[in-house]
Amino acid sequence: PMTLTALHPKGWPAPKGYSNGLMGDGRLVILGGQIGWDAQGRFAEGFVGQVKQALANILAVLAEAGGRAEHVARLTWYV
Repeated sequence: PMTLTALHPKGWPAPKGYSNGLMGDGRLVILGGQIGWDAQGRFAEGFVGQVKQALANILAVLAEAGGRAEHVARLTWYV
């Protein structure tokens, strides 16, 4: 699994929001197009259900590479 290390220059204030630097070592797994349907291709009920399913799908694919939620470095959402 990938290890992420925060990059924070000496003397800088604590990062806020998107302004974080990270460095990783190990494997890099890139996922795309994960949506809110289950293994049988059925969409979950409603927006919240589909978001929950999409996140579960991301974790399932990541697990195939030996990764877990804490190994996710970035998510881009299109709603």
